Amino acid sequence: MKISEQTVKDKLTEVMDPELNISIVDLGLVYGVELKKDKKIKITMTLTTIGCPLFNLIEQEAKIKLKELEIDEKNIEFDLTFDPPWSMEKMSERAKAMLGI
Repeated sequence: MKISEQTVKDKLTEVMDPELNISIVDLGLVYGVELKKDKKIKITMTLTTIGCPLFNLIEQEAKIKLKELEIDEKNIEFDLTFDPPWSMEKMSERAKAMLGI
């Protein structure tokens, strides 16, 4: 299977925020996916709050889902950023509807 940035992002829609049970993509937490020349995948993402203790759980779930695409865990790099900070405007219409916003 040919891996593309879109393929990775599509798979990340299966990763749910543990508190809200909405995909991290629909919540707007995934800022970008970059395929590097050395076969590594860089996922730039944020969290809803700076002190959120759930990043490790989200990261592990993402690695499990990406393994289904035959992506080796050692080739997955997460870049956690809070610039720009997350806001509800980053959420998809679907996520807003699920939260009644």
